[in-house]
Amino acid sequence: MWKYALSIALVIAGVAIFFPRGDQAPAPEKVTPAAELKMKQTMLNQDVARTDELCRNQCSLELHRIVQDTQAQTDGKARETLQATQAEHPHMERLVRTKRDQTLDQGIAAGTLNEAAAKASRPYMEEAKRQVDGGKTYQSPPFQVGSSTYFVLGVPAADGASGIVGAVHQQILAQVADHQKKNLRIEPYPAAGRYKIESVDSKSLQNVQVRHPEDNQGTSHYHTNQVVVKFKQTPSENDLARIRQEIGGGHVHKLGYTYVFESPGMEAKQLMGYFGKWDIDYAEPHFLYLTNDIAPVLHPNSAAIITPNDSLYRRYQWNLPQIETEAGWNVSKGSTDVIVGVVDTGVDGNHADLKGHLMAGYNVVQPGARPADDVGHGTHVAGVIGAIVNNNLGVAGMSWYNRVLPVKVLDSSGAGSTYAVAQGIIWATDNGAKVINMSLGNYADAQFLHDAIKYAHDRDVVLIAATGNDNTERPGYPAAYPEVLGVAAVDARKQKAAFSNYGDYVGVAAPGVNIASTYPNNQYAALSGTSMASPHVTALAALIRSVNPALKNTEVVRIIKETAMDLGPAGKDKYFGYGLIDVVAALKAADPKASGQAAGAPTETAPKPGWPDWMQRWFR
Repeated sequence: MWKYALSIALVIAGVAIFFPRGDQAPAPEKVTPAAELKMKQTMLNQDVARTDELCRNQCSLELHRIVQDTQAQTDGKARETLQATQAEHPHMERLVRTKRDQTLDQGIAAGTLNEAAAKASRPYMEEAKRQVDGGKTYQSPPFQVGSSTYFVLGVPAADGASGIVGAVHQQILAQVADHQKKNLRIEPYPAAGRYKIESVDSKSLQNVQVRHPEDNQGTSHYHTNQVVVKFKQTPSENDLARIRQEIGGGHVHKLGYTYVFESPGMEAKQLMGYFGKWDIDYAEPHFLYLTNDIAPVLHPNSAAIITPNDSLYRRYQWNLPQIETEAGWNVSKGSTDVIVGVVDTGVDGNHADLKGHLMAGYNVVQPGARPADDVGHGTHVAGVIGAIVNNNLGVAGMSWYNRVLPVKVLDSSGAGSTYAVAQGIIWATDNGAKVINMSLGNYADAQFLHDAIKYAHDRDVVLIAATGNDNTERPGYPAAYPEVLGVAAVDARKQKAAFSNYGDYVGVAAPGVNIASTYPNNQYAALSGTSMASPHVTALAALIRSVNPALKNTEVVRIIKETAMDLGPAGKDKYFGYGLIDVVAALKAADPKASGQAAGAPTETAPKPGWPDWMQRWFR
């Protein structure tokens, strides 16, 4: 499950379990741990299979494009085109323009294969050339080179005299499988990376041995030698020197009145006891946060729909029609004035289907560096919100125009500290975000993080968070904070996803199973989890604020809830909240022209930008 810690580990949203309706269907909480794990593994397998399809289709489309580009080019120009394509798509490790009167080795080529891959791929490359020479397209079955998966494809040119043959390294399949094992809690949280981690029950802080994925439920992880302290009054330099001496030295980080103390000789519980003698509001562990990675039926009274031309849309993006996005685009396609903060693992700023919508952003993990995504989770989340629409490429985001502000708070292990997440929320707020997505979570109610949430909420930011992937009723944070709209996940049949957490704090539900979206290095992947459901609601909030900027954050949330399609038991329930979001109904309710509001109605004066003195970040 998610883990809270003053170090937050972001957990990518994962697998969904299906619960058919009817009296004979077991309630989600009655599913045995073994059955839940089996359903999650099935979902992981589906995500990998869908990602394989996305990879093959994308590569085929790219080869169809370049085969036409290179058909009339000179050998030198054709080589440049192949090299540029291979640089943009490094998983296409070898590309060859071949002609009917040439051998494969005489063709113009770009990229190289290692010796083992070259040997294993050779018979498939030769078969691809034979098919291309005959004017036919070709795709090989997958084949293994060590632990790596490859396939070969060939595309003939329209003149029938030439074509392109390529060998593709599908490293993305192993990446998706590895991510989803963690995100769907198929394996216990690994104590990997740069953190010294212990696991505790989020309420009692009693130690928990996590030996099985089911042990993740209600469990939070924290730094063993760190503690977070909020003083009622700022300690003096003498006070801090005394503290350092008494706890045995160590690092001290400050964010306003809140400090993270690290001791080389005292563990977290000892440190919490020590600070009991000081005048403090709280002392708590430094928790870690983790990522929370078919025909749809339209309302009979829906407006005319808009179907984008993005190449993977019709076949793979069941999620947008399900929530009436296509009809909603008739009301609003978004606005560049409404910025969406994505507090996550960063975003691939060079992705061709994203870079036109991305702002510079901020890297909390490594200040001064770009907020690049070394996990894949943040890029996937950003694509659900803002992948470029109607560009004949890849997937379509829910917004055509809203800009995405990437804030990297989770490192390459998919984890980050409470300190980093709090910083990211505050930074995004102070840099113009009007909606913030948090596809991460933990079971610990960390007051430090709640302070940052309140800071953003008081400044009129709409806050959206994933509920978590443990199929448990234990409230997860930040989704369970009253200032945050918590999002559960459903599948293509509008049934609860098996992994989706539930409880009274669930606000609404959104699609979260086999969601196709952008992935680093100009790739696309299908992932499942409440991490994927949350950005659907975030994008809707951005569209609402685009159609009616006068609405306050509380009014945006109210509209999302009141217009949701009721699922499950009548009215609000613990599995779907107020129901599945309905984009067209929400935008019509928000539109001043439709609702009779005066456009540009006066709103409360916005707070001045900039952190209050106590929130300024500095290090000692």
